[in-house]
Amino acid sequence: MTSTSQGHQAKAPIVAGGHTRIRPFNTRDTYPEQNLDNDLCQVVVAGNTVYVRGQIGQDLDTSESVGIGDAEAQAEQAMANINKLLEEAGSRMEHLVKLTIYLIDPRYREAVYRTVGRWTRGVHPISTGLVVSALARPEWLCEIDAIAVIPEEGQA
Repeated sequence: MTSTSQGHQAKAPIVAGGHTRIRPFNTRDTYPEQNLDNDLCQVVVAGNTVYVRGQIGQDLDTSESVGIGDAEAQAEQAMANINKLLEEAGSRMEHLVKLTIYLIDPRYREAVYRTVGRWTRGVHPISTGLVVSALARPEWLCEIDAIAVIPEEGQA
């Protein structure tokens, strides 16, 4: 396990169902104020496909919220998280296939998409954008999930 600056422990990847689960966690630890007990992870690698859990304005290592009230800052953190998680999975941003972007207000679209566009310049992934009534926490203004591939040279 690797420790973080806040003393949190990032758990080592596990294999379940024949697929690698990166950064496994339980919701009772990440959402202690809620009565939840779900085993989840940040990334699943199935074959050469990488599925990244929806990322928000939250530091992956400390779980601290970033950019409260600022959709652009939250999108920047979400994309930085996706970049980091893809690298941990053996992929890179240029191997993105699909993004799904959730906004709680359509007025955030320009700032969020401009940020996403900086991270995906020249990559040309497909993208779906949705406006939803809320995300899991009231301070979260946008959430972005991703699907990518591991290039053949990166596979074992």
